[in-house]
Amino acid sequence: MYIDQSSLQGRLSEKPAEVTSSRSSALYGLELLLSPAIAVSSLWALAWWLDGGLYPEYLVLAVLVFSMTFPGESRLALSWKLLLFEVLRTWSITFGLLVGAGMATGYVRMFPNDLIFVWVSLVPAADFLAWLMLKRAAPVLVKLQGPPTRAIVIGMNEQGLLLAGNLRRSPYMNIEVIGFADDRPRERLPESEGFSLLGDFNALPDLVKTYQASLIYISLPMVTQPRILNILDGLKDTTASIYFVPDLFVTDLIQSKPAVLCGVPVISVCDTPFRGLNGMVKRGSDIALSALILLGLLPLLVVIGLAIRMTSPGPAIFKQRRYGQDGQEIVVYKFRSMTVAEDGLKVHQVQRNDKRVTRIGALLRKTSLDELPQFFNVLQGRMSIVGPRPHAVAHNELYRKLIKGYMVRHKVRPGITGWAQVNGYRGETDTLDKMQGRIDFDLDYLRNWSLKLDLLIILKTIRLVFKDQAAF
Repeated sequence: MYIDQSSLQGRLSEKPAEVTSSRSSALYGLELLLSPAIAVSSLWALAWWLDGGLYPEYLVLAVLVFSMTFPGESRLALSWKLLLFEVLRTWSITFGLLVGAGMATGYVRMFPNDLIFVWVSLVPAADFLAWLMLKRAAPVLVKLQGPPTRAIVIGMNEQGLLLAGNLRRSPYMNIEVIGFADDRPRERLPESEGFSLLGDFNALPDLVKTYQASLIYISLPMVTQPRILNILDGLKDTTASIYFVPDLFVTDLIQSKPAVLCGVPVISVCDTPFRGLNGMVKRGSDIALSALILLGLLPLLVVIGLAIRMTSPGPAIFKQRRYGQDGQEIVVYKFRSMTVAEDGLKVHQVQRNDKRVTRIGALLRKTSLDELPQFFNVLQGRMSIVGPRPHAVAHNELYRKLIKGYMVRHKVRPGITGWAQVNGYRGETDTLDKMQGRIDFDLDYLRNWSLKLDLLIILKTIRLVFKDQAAF
């Protein structure tokens, strides 16, 4: 699928954001919160010290300051001079807007003048010192997150070597460039600063699997469009995140956005929507909702478990291997609804009037109550409430060979419900066209994810459970 050049230029004109895909989540969270936290905490401290207490007007002002400064910008790569300039610039704008609004509404008269004077002087000084301390601590935080994420650069040219060199020297990005892929012989390639030539473009899928690479950076000129299309087709059977450096022709984009990685412009082609703040929002909502649901439905879970054990031999909980995020195998829980527990090389999907389904199992499947134990999977971090439904391993191995881009759905945690399920693809997928339709909706979900979309899917799922005839 192609998009027109005007759309492409619109994407490229957006302000790039620093890539944080392999930065420590703790470090990224500190970058977002540091400046807002300094402004709010210093205000509260001065309120106690100079005004004798934390009165309501300070709480209101704190909310305004936080909303104006959150999320903070990444400043780790700045020199101390640029850092000081950015701190002064952003605080001057913020304080100027606050004073203007306060004078226009008369709200500024509710605060002592000496407190305002100290606060406006204290915040930039404290913010500057806090960022200097974070710059010193950041390399340690990065190392604490574990082994570096492995990357392969496609195209051993000037731009690719610049990116690889900058990644190697950066103390804030936990990315290891393990080598390059290029069709040219080694003697025709430029000096590589010690980077290895791993193989040619045809070997890329095998290289990704052999070296367990999670990131791919394509540093090829636009004129090689047919070659890049072939590369992308080969990589669609992997779960690696793919970025262009810096040139872009257009293919089927998943969460495409411009960014800057160690001073080098890149554009993501296939990436997860759950990076940085989005990832924290998604995970936080999953934990909160799943915990509330399990607490509220605990008596029902016990009743269902006892009913299964009393009406048919076998365990109440059925465990099945599925593919989770990044194509890793996970164990998914369900209430057992059949007389068998298939989890081998061949798994037969349930069909209408399937004799393997028990009487209580038919009711559970009809109402989707058999899926309730998967909320424990959500709390474990294996699944999400909303996302592409996990398929049995046997089905994955079959359809990944038949449907282009099938494995891209594994860029995110699988879900208890999904965009495909509320759009008519719940239940049996007995034809290739049905599975293709399900995958199309899964990829559409990845392109357009938002918390609002998740809530819409949850509401549609609740309505669907009471009237859908596709599950059996």
